[in-house]
Amino acid sequence: MRKIFSLIAIQLLILGAFAQVKKESTDLKYSLNESGTHYFQVTFLNQLWVRQNQNLTGTTVENEAQSSTFDIGLRRTRMQMFGQLNDRVFVYFQFGQNNFNSQYAIGANRKVAAFLHDAVCEYRVTSGLGLKIGGGLTIANGLSRFSQPSIGSIMTMDVPVFAQATVDQTDLFSRKLSVYARGQVGKIDYRFSLSDPFPVTSNGNTLPEISANATFAKIGHHLQQQGYLMYQFFDHENHTTPYMTGTYLGNKKIFNIGVGSIFQKNATWRTENIGNKKDTVMNNMKLLCVESFLDMPVNKEKGTAINAYVGVFKTDYGKNYLRFNGIMNPASGTTTANLVKDAGSMYGNAIPMFGTGNVIYSQLGYLCSKDLLKENGQLMPYLSMTSAQYDRLGKDRLNTFNVGINWFIQGHKAKITLDWQNRPGVLLQTVSGQDAVIKDGRKNAITLQYQVFF
Repeated sequence: MRKIFSLIAIQLLILGAFAQVKKESTDLKYSLNESGTHYFQVTFLNQLWVRQNQNLTGTTVENEAQSSTFDIGLRRTRMQMFGQLNDRVFVYFQFGQNNFNSQYAIGANRKVAAFLHDAVCEYRVTSGLGLKIGGGLTIANGLSRFSQPSIGSIMTMDVPVFAQATVDQTDLFSRKLSVYARGQVGKIDYRFSLSDPFPVTSNGNTLPEISANATFAKIGHHLQQQGYLMYQFFDHENHTTPYMTGTYLGNKKIFNIGVGSIFQKNATWRTENIGNKKDTVMNNMKLLCVESFLDMPVNKEKGTAINAYVGVFKTDYGKNYLRFNGIMNPASGTTTANLVKDAGSMYGNAIPMFGTGNVIYSQLGYLCSKDLLKENGQLMPYLSMTSAQYDRLGKDRLNTFNVGINWFIQGHKAKITLDWQNRPGVLLQTVSGQDAVIKDGRKNAITLQYQVFF
């Protein structure tokens, strides 16, 4: 009862505070000074997905075989609270849940879902954006812009999740306990982080035994060093939070080139035969990305704009590291025998998403003229491709294609997205103690998303 009364009290305080917001404002924002430079703001996000998906061979849903599935889910439901309390002090909190569909917590408690994503304290050392020092539970990291995406403003249906390299392994849905320095000097935007990763043993899943293929180590503890540098040719990007915008919808002229990396000593382990003895070998995790991002208006009067990105990722988790993952997986099991046990679940919409090798990701979108729909918003068709080559699966590249269209009813505040995905069907079995890559044809998924963000 005490917790319930506390929550009610907090809600009444928030409602009381925002009752003082000016009527013409569309943001839940409370000014702390007359100029509005000191403020506290609350935002809410909900992403509803309705999806039809072709499954991997052998897939079951609650012990019933299903070659395809229809599901309804909440991809993300979030609440942000942040503010510039004075000239120097900034705070940021985020609370919510992810991937909540009927298969969210099979065999567990479906009511345990939401959790604290971010809790950050930041201090502005210099005037302007020169240097900010912060810390806490944060997504600020070093690999790429899609490793720390502002998910309310993404241009495609979803972000390329492989760029969130350790998601739910040694982090909390891509967030880590970190201290960081970030800022902008001239045309250069930078961020450097020192992160204290979580033990893989606390990720809530049954972990595979050590084998000849690298997996995250159950022994030892080492900090992660991360860094990201970006050169901005035209306008500077937003810098309020560590999150990086997906598309500005023609409101800025952005062209950037960036390079980022993550390093962790002895992050993974494996076994190796040395003579007649099987020894444990520790592997460093070394991740690198070089990327370019363009987002700018084409015709300001018509409101047209273009968005383009290409990133090349070199991902070294250790020898033959591989992990399958399915976004908000609509299935719960498989009847396919002899699947390898160290590479994650191979059913539903899972694909080899993380691994030692290299990945190229690119996307292109075009914001259509305001004249097309008049007062009913704007359309933005897009396409993207993820091309991955992982050592454990051989030299063949795995290509995933997404084609879709956004209907921006009110910018990112209210939008509907229709997306078609064509991806490789791949299974990895153990045959006579060796890996056998099974090609399971190409699979499709059609997803309708309704996003409300205010």
